[in-house]
Amino acid sequence: MSGAYWDLLRPRLEQPSLAPDLPGRRAKPADPMTLTVDDCVRSVVTDIDDAGVTDVVLVAHSSGGLFAPGIAAALSERVHHIVLDVAQVPPDGGTGLDAMKESHRARIIEGMDWARREGRVLTTPGPEPADKVREAYGSEPLTDEQIAFVTDPVRCVVDSMNLYFQPVSWSAVADVPVTYVEHARDRPTPPELQEANVGRLVDAGHRPARVVLDCGHIPAITHPEELAAILNRIATEGGAAGGFAVPSSAETQRARSPEEEAPA
Repeated sequence: MSGAYWDLLRPRLEQPSLAPDLPGRRAKPADPMTLTVDDCVRSVVTDIDDAGVTDVVLVAHSSGGLFAPGIAAALSERVHHIVLDVAQVPPDGGTGLDAMKESHRARIIEGMDWARREGRVLTTPGPEPADKVREAYGSEPLTDEQIAFVTDPVRCVVDSMNLYFQPVSWSAVADVPVTYVEHARDRPTPPELQEANVGRLVDAGHRPARVVLDCGHIPAITHPEELAAILNRIATEGGAAGGFAVPSSAETQRARSPEEEAPA
């Protein structure tokens, strides 16, 4: 997803917000063959610096958890709080693959092995048909309007799966307060994976607060009022007058299959 993923949420925030695109999205060209987590971290930090934001609540959704610790470490004392909206948290030094469903992990490893043999890179599929999207995220089926919003090419972009194969460390930012937003009816990241993510934060030295939303995987789209209320409360209590940074993420964990990648 591009930063436009947050378009329904941002007007409901009580502080200014910035939704940077990661490299490879919209106006930020990047080579998917060589794109790294560190590239994404540097890009977001540059956007925040250029915007002159000094007091930040950093919000990460889904695979945004792969970039959040690097961004927080680079911004240092400017980050007052990290909010992980059902974000991936690998074991310290592990990769995004370690925070996935086993079925997703196996499919991605198999697809990446195929792509490398072919001299290509594995990517997410980009916009998909309504029947694949409507019930993919859990909770109530998406409405036609929500499907149109999610699958709009402005938001649903093709993304490199290289990012899931690179190490991530949360221990370097163990002094930053973290809130983990859990989703009671999340399908891509079910409750047992959410519990594991929270446990890995604890293992890395964090003491995360926990909040539960009765929703599926994408509350910024399906429940923006409820998610905004959580973020506004955290910003008010944490004294982050500068605003929110809500970078984009590789929203889907579904990679293209070799059949989809292979030329006709």
